Amino acid sequence: MEFSVTKFLLIMMAMALADVFWTLYFIDVEGRKAHPASLWSAMIILVTSFTVTNYVENQIYIFAAFIGAYLGTYLTIKWKRRIESGEENF
Repeated sequence: MEFSVTKFLLIMMAMALADVFWTLYFIDVEGRKAHPASLWSAMIILVTSFTVTNYVENQIYIFAAFIGAYLGTYLTIKWKRRIESGEENF
């Protein structure tokens, strides 16, 4: 199995983006916002399908998905808390 640093980073970023979408999805579901939640749901499938199709061929990329998932959720929640507290800097 061939390993690519570029692919590793792309999978990590795609999974981070998917988790950003998941976090925003749950926020919109909680707020009963049907259209925005539906859009996030569709985006989750789109980005996650890229991730899954890539790490199926080489399981080392699961680690990239793990890192991306952690960062996506963590950074989105930090960003959302700053917006809600009125702070502008990230």
